[in-house]
Amino acid sequence: MISVKGQILQNVPFQLSIRQQVIFNALKKSENVHRYDTIYLLAFDLMLREKIIEASLKLYESNIKFAPFKISKFNTAFWIKTPSGYRLRPNVRPSDAIRDIYTNSHMYAFECSTAIVIIYYYAVLQVINEQAFNQLFSQLLVWNWSYDEDLRIITRVGTDFIPGDVLYFHNPDYADPVWLGENVVMLDDHTYFGHGIGVGPAEYIIQGLNTLRKPNATRSAYLLSQYSRLDFRYLAQFSNM
Repeated sequence: MISVKGQILQNVPFQLSIRQQVIFNALKKSENVHRYDTIYLLAFDLMLREKIIEASLKLYESNIKFAPFKISKFNTAFWIKTPSGYRLRPNVRPSDAIRDIYTNSHMYAFECSTAIVIIYYYAVLQVINEQAFNQLFSQLLVWNWSYDEDLRIITRVGTDFIPGDVLYFHNPDYADPVWLGENVVMLDDHTYFGHGIGVGPAEYIIQGLNTLRKPNATRSAYLLSQYSRLDFRYLAQFSNM
């Protein structure tokens, strides 16, 4: 359900894109109450989720490769490799560095959790003021789940999955630790994107992970009952809407 100012909402007083309508319908059908202080915050949440999905598909269609840290790569004009990840070069604007990942995608290779954080940064860049983005994320360090505290990723236990959420498929019998699981973005009610696996329904993601298990494995990969999403209330104060 959707609650705005304490009132259950069935329709919105503004035009929705096709993808936003899917997100809105999922929020309405949710057994949990999704609370918004204003209709503006609902509109921002819908837009942010839409941009997360678009950023996921754009990364999927790019030339970015899947790679563990040892053989990973980032464009050295923007990033410096350190033992803990890739740090933004001095005097480089964070917005330029994040855009470059998509513009010069052939110069990048990383694993799925790094992909999620980059998707988040790219989506946020589309919905907040660029000057604010550069101020908030001036000390970027990217790898695995390393991210600036102002990105405000919230992870909860449960199955209240909404398009734009990040979910996790666990692979208990993995052959290589890099395939312990797959972080995915929920694109709609039935499909997911996971860097290194691709786009498809849950069965497709599970099947892909099951091919990456140790010999004689008996336990299938499965979707965990947890989800991650951005703190739209915090980010909305920097919106360019």
